[in-house]
Amino acid sequence: MPALFVKHLTVMDFSYVDPSRGILGESWIVDVVLHGELDHQGMVFDFGHVKKQIKHAIDESYDHRLLVPKGLSKLRSSIDDGGLTISWQDNQGKAYRHLSPPSAAELMPCKEITVTSIAPLMETRLKQLLPSNVTDIAITLRPEAIDGAFYHYSHGLKKHDGNCQRIAHGHRSRIDIQFDGQHSPDAEAFWANQWQDIYIGTKEDVISTQSDDDQITFAYQAPQGYFELTLPRDRCYLISTDSTVEYLADHIAKETQKRHPGHQINVCAYEGVLKGAMAKA
Repeated sequence: MPALFVKHLTVMDFSYVDPSRGILGESWIVDVVLHGELDHQGMVFDFGHVKKQIKHAIDESYDHRLLVPKGLSKLRSSIDDGGLTISWQDNQGKAYRHLSPPSAAELMPCKEITVTSIAPLMETRLKQLLPSNVTDIAITLRPEAIDGAFYHYSHGLKKHDGNCQRIAHGHRSRIDIQFDGQHSPDAEAFWANQWQDIYIGTKEDVISTQSDDDQITFAYQAPQGYFELTLPRDRCYLISTDSTVEYLADHIAKETQKRHPGHQINVCAYEGVLKGAMAKA
């Protein structure tokens, strides 16, 4: 039976909940294989339709969302006029709470979020969109192969017109730093450790800091609605600006220059796969 494949159809930039690591920003490359009979054009499925229809469905269902496995400890969810509220605890008993419009989060019928647990769920959903001659679809999800340093970060951009305004979406990102034109693995490793499994929050979005249980709550009103996120303080990194990749690259460059005065610092900070921003200090 003929099969059609599309490598790197899209990239899912999203965040998910891990019972040990907290809220993780992630970037998965999506590969698709379609099996079926040839249609009247001699095709399994038109490449243009794959890139538009299937990519659109993946982007709308998973991209820039918080994916929450239903197997979490003390998971609670409710929906009302104020939005979708999801609360849970991690393996250390630390509490989290996410409030957003329903489109910003998804409860997933699995114990944990992995490439192998999510791919079959995606296949089931996407099969409903395919013409009758397409008999099967296979989804492969894979992280970018990164030889050097990288970090997982989650954030939200309240001023963004699109889905980046969602308060808990994220990326798995490489980092390249140079001192005086020379590659610096030590500086890259520092930031990879600094931002390992981190939520990068803007200081002006903090509405509550609870010292008794060591939590921080972020909130803002955005074009899609009201967003609020409560999580442990040790999972957060606060900055004075919004957390666009342009600001993050500039922040890394300036903070690195403070730690290593007298050097020309060049930073290439990625936001997921093959995109990002550059800064100097």
